[in-house]
Amino acid sequence: MSLTEPDELTLGLLAAPGLPTEVAEELAEDLPTVLAERVTDAVDWAVPVVTDPAAATLRGGVEAIDAARELMLEHGWDLAVCLTDAPVRIGRRPVVADASATHGVALISLPALGAVQTRRRARDAVVRLVDGLVGESLELGDHGARRRARVGRRIADLAAPVRAVEPPDDDDVDLRFVAAVVRGNLRLLAGMVRANRPWRLILRLSRALAAAAAAATFALVTSDLWALSDALDWVRLLALTLLSVGTTVAWLIFAHRLWEPPHGRARREQTVLFNTATTLTLLLGAAILYAALFALTLLGAVLVIDADVLSDALSHDAGLGDYAALAWMASSLATIAGGLGAGLESDQAVREAAYGYRVERTSERESRTG
Repeated sequence: MSLTEPDELTLGLLAAPGLPTEVAEELAEDLPTVLAERVTDAVDWAVPVVTDPAAATLRGGVEAIDAARELMLEHGWDLAVCLTDAPVRIGRRPVVADASATHGVALISLPALGAVQTRRRARDAVVRLVDGLVGESLELGDHGARRRARVGRRIADLAAPVRAVEPPDDDDVDLRFVAAVVRGNLRLLAGMVRANRPWRLILRLSRALAAAAAAATFALVTSDLWALSDALDWVRLLALTLLSVGTTVAWLIFAHRLWEPPHGRARREQTVLFNTATTLTLLLGAAILYAALFALTLLGAVLVIDADVLSDALSHDAGLGDYAALAWMASSLATIAGGLGAGLESDQAVREAAYGYRVERTSERESRTG
């Protein structure tokens, strides 16, 4: 790659489907201006985006660097950065980024950036990586430790706290950034849950929504349930909430085999990470469903059930607290019904709803290679 006074530099973004593509497309709008301000304004910047399903299954820097370099050569890019939502780890440490100044390519693992401000952190990471890659591309004749040290000084503040690691077996990787064990894995876990988009879980399961709506409607028109909700105190209603959400999550995991068994000692920690992310995704998805059902059921109860009719059924004057108790109980029943409805969905539909594109593709590859 020659960067001798070019008129334009092309930074290609290779992104996995889903969240990485969305992030890449947003970055492509901002990066030309940001790169001109923070890297160099001596050239014009072009930032094309290519979505490639293969990026969803990358397991390490060498794979990403090979894939990005192949695409870079195919499209005539000057530099390339791969964005993936696959968690990448070396030992117990999450990998934030890999960089190869020799090839002018880099990898960023979005989950390692955490669950909040992902786009800003990804933009800053790309800018710092490109700054390092552009600077190094002018001095490609110098190899080894000196080159690695220069890359490290340029992008050492990629994601704090990080620690630069020189992988002895990865000749194509000039520098690898990994996060601290505890804090880094917590951030990685949060990023994985964020990539799974738990708020979209139930919306993508039509049978679950239908069952939940039917149960909520039934509760609103059944006077026996009105009386039962009035007889329960807040402690029992809260226990019913926890039971309904927990049962729904457990049923989804069991019915659709979402719990991954360990496959050897080397992958045990990775399996624990995936199972924890699955459980948290489902818990958040069920909790969001519960909150939405409560709001809609409370609104429906106020609009549909006349206060005098509810008072006659409860044998005392009905107030907002009584409507809330009814909505509370109805939401618990509807959440359980939604979980049972999700049990009627296909395994593929539930896995796609719970995991998104990345883990489904990973599971398919593991089934072929295992």
